[in-house]
Amino acid sequence: MTGVGYADDLEYLADELRRLDLLIRLRVAALAGGLYPETQLDRAVYVSHEEVQRLLAGEDASPEPTAGEPAALRSALAELGARIDRRVQRSAVDGVELALPRLGRLLRLSAFERQAVLICLAPELRRRYDRLYAYLQDDITRRRPSVDLVLELLCERERDRWRCQGFLADGAPLLRAGVLEPVADPSSPSGSTGLARFLRVDPHVVGHLLGDHQLDPRLDGRARLDEVTVADEPDVDPDLLDGVLGLLSSRVRSGRRCLLHLHGPDGSGTHHLARQLCARLGLAVLHVDVPVLLTDPRAAALLPLVFREALLRPCAVHLAGVEAVLTEPARPVLAALAAAIDEYGEVVVGSGRSPWPVDAHPALEPPISVAVPSPDRRVRTAVWRRALAARGLEPAWAEPLAARYRLTPERIHAAVASAITAHEMRRDGSAPTPDDLGAACRAQSSHSVADLASKIELRYGWDDLVLPESRLQLLHEICAQVRHHHRVYEDWGFGQRLRHGRGLSVLFSGPPGTGKTLAAQVMAADVGLDLYRVDLSGVVSKYIGETEKNLSRIFAEAEHSNAILFFDEADALFGKRSEVTDAHDRYANIETSYLLQRMEDYSGVVVLATNLQQNLDRAFARRIRFLVDFPFPDEAQRRRIWETHFPPLAPVGSDVDCAFLAREFPVAGGNIKNIVLNAAFQAAADGGTITSRHLLDGTRREFDKAGKVWSEPRRP
Repeated sequence: MTGVGYADDLEYLADELRRLDLLIRLRVAALAGGLYPETQLDRAVYVSHEEVQRLLAGEDASPEPTAGEPAALRSALAELGARIDRRVQRSAVDGVELALPRLGRLLRLSAFERQAVLICLAPELRRRYDRLYAYLQDDITRRRPSVDLVLELLCERERDRWRCQGFLADGAPLLRAGVLEPVADPSSPSGSTGLARFLRVDPHVVGHLLGDHQLDPRLDGRARLDEVTVADEPDVDPDLLDGVLGLLSSRVRSGRRCLLHLHGPDGSGTHHLARQLCARLGLAVLHVDVPVLLTDPRAAALLPLVFREALLRPCAVHLAGVEAVLTEPARPVLAALAAAIDEYGEVVVGSGRSPWPVDAHPALEPPISVAVPSPDRRVRTAVWRRALAARGLEPAWAEPLAARYRLTPERIHAAVASAITAHEMRRDGSAPTPDDLGAACRAQSSHSVADLASKIELRYGWDDLVLPESRLQLLHEICAQVRHHHRVYEDWGFGQRLRHGRGLSVLFSGPPGTGKTLAAQVMAADVGLDLYRVDLSGVVSKYIGETEKNLSRIFAEAEHSNAILFFDEADALFGKRSEVTDAHDRYANIETSYLLQRMEDYSGVVVLATNLQQNLDRAFARRIRFLVDFPFPDEAQRRRIWETHFPPLAPVGSDVDCAFLAREFPVAGGNIKNIVLNAAFQAAADGGTITSRHLLDGTRREFDKAGKVWSEPRRP
C-alpha cells in the first residue's frame, strides 16, 4: 500500500472537516445562491449568505475548489473521500489507531453514521460551524445540527433521507451507545422530536476522539482504571492462572466474547487472578465494585457507560462482587448489565463468593465459571518468600509463617510492612523477628464475627496452668498437631485421602473453675493464634434457621481469621437430639444435625468446653479429635494454684499459708482466683497487706455464693 498515513487524530479530523466543508458548499449551492434572501427576512439578527461565503473561505476553512458548481463539488468530494480512506488504511498498517474509525469498527457503524458523528462533532472543534448550521437551518438560534440537517447534508435524494432516518433514532447504535445524544431546543421548551430534534456528540466521546483518555467523570467513585503489569511471579496459583489464561486466549484469538466468573471464599485471590489474566491478555482493567455501585440510584444508567468506556479504551471490565445484582431489588440493574454485555462486552470478568447461576437472566450468556480456592500453603509460602526478600528479611521464615497463618497475598505484604514499621518506631536498630511478624499477621487477620464472638487476651503460659501431668501432655500434643497440620495433610498427602474432618476439634469437660478457659488461652498463646469466645446469646435464636445462619457465618469467617474458636458451655449448642414430639423438637434436632455436618467440614481449630459431658450428643462426641477431662484439683494442685495467684509485687503477709488454704478449702481454680482478688481489694482498703484474715473472709463469701456450708478451719 502506498501513500502516507495520518500521524494522529487531529490531522485526520482536519481532513474530515474539509470533507464537511465540501458537503456544506454542496448544500449552499443547492440553495441557489441563497434560499433565504435578507430582503424577505423580517429579522434583526440573521446569518447572511455573504457571511457564509466568508466563513467557508476563512483561514481555517478549505479553499473552494471551483466556483461552486455541484458537479465539481461532488467530484472534489469523491476525490477527498478516497484520499481519506487510503490514509486511514495506511495509518492502520503503520500502527496508528485513529479514534473515530476505530469507534466505527467497534460499533459496526456505516459510512453515513460516521459522517453523522463528524457533523455533530464539528461545532465542538470550530465555532464557525455554529453559524453555518444556523444559516442552513434558517434560524440564528439553531446552532446545533438537527436530524433533518444531517440528512440534508448526507443524502441528496429524498428516498435516501427516509432510509437513513432510522440511523438517528433512539434505538439505533449511535444513540443507544450514547455517542450522540439529543439536545434541548432553546425555542421549544417542551422539546423537539423527529426531524427537528437537535443532536450533539457526548462530551466524553468528544474528548476520546480528541485523544483525551481520562475516565468518564460520571464514573468517578464508581469505577477505577487499573493499568496492570504482568508479574513474573504472581500471587496466585500458577497452574490455575495458566489454565484459565489458555482458555481465554483461545477465545480472544477466535474473536469470541470472553465472559468469565471467578468464585471463591474471601481471600481466595479472585481479584488478583482477574488482574493478572487481563495483564497477560495485554488489557488494562476497569474495576467496578458492584455492591458500591448499587448504592447509587443511577446504577442501571451507569453500567452502559462502564462498558462503553471499556470499549473505547479498550480494556477489560472486572465486576467485583457481581452476585449482588442477583437480589430482587437489583433486578433492573441485572437487566441493564445483560444489555450492556450484549452491546459492548468483549472481555468481562466477574468475581464473587458464589458460582454464577446459569439462569440468572434470559438475555445474559452464562459465563465460564471457575472456582478459585483459598491460597494454599505452597502459594502462601511463595508470597511470603518474595515479601520477606523484598524487605531484606530472612526468606527461610516464609514456610512456618505460611503454615501458621492463612493470610491473603495482600495481607501478607501488609503484615511485613506493619512489622517493619513497628520496629522503626521503637528505633532500637534491630530487625523484625518471626514473633514480630506473627503479631503483625494476627493484626491483619480479618475477624468479621466480632458481633458474635469476643477476643480473649492471651496473658498466660504453661506455668500458670495447674493440671495432672497426663492432661498437660495431652494439651501439648494438641498444640503439636496445630503446628504440624500442614506437614501431615499437605506434605505427607493425608489431605488427599481425607476430604472432611481435617480440622482440629477439642472438647474440654469438667466442673466449673477447673481451668478449661485458661487452658484454651495457654494453647492459643503457644501456637501463636488468637482466641475468640463465641457469644452463645448472639448465636442461638428462637427464629427458625437463624441459629444455623449465625453458626455458618462464624465457621466461614473463622476459616480465614487465623483464630481458634472457643465455645463455652457447648452443651447448649451441641446437646443430645431428642425424640420428636412437636415442631420445636424437630427444628432443634435439625440445628444439631447441621452443627455435626458443619463441624465435619470445618478445617480450623475449635475448642469446646462443657461442665456436663454426658449431655453432649453421642454422634457429635465421636467427631471430636481430643477429649480432655479437667478433674477437680487435689490438695497438691490446689496449693500450686493458690501460689500462682499471688503476683511477685503483691504485699502478702507472713501469716498467709497456701498449704493450709489448700488443705482446708476444697475449691477449684476459678474460686481461688475470686478469693485472692477480693482479698487483695479488701487489703488495699484496710492498709495495704494481704493477710490470712482477708483470704478467709474472701473464702467465706465464695462458700456463701456457692451455697456451701461454712465452718471455721482448723488452725495450723
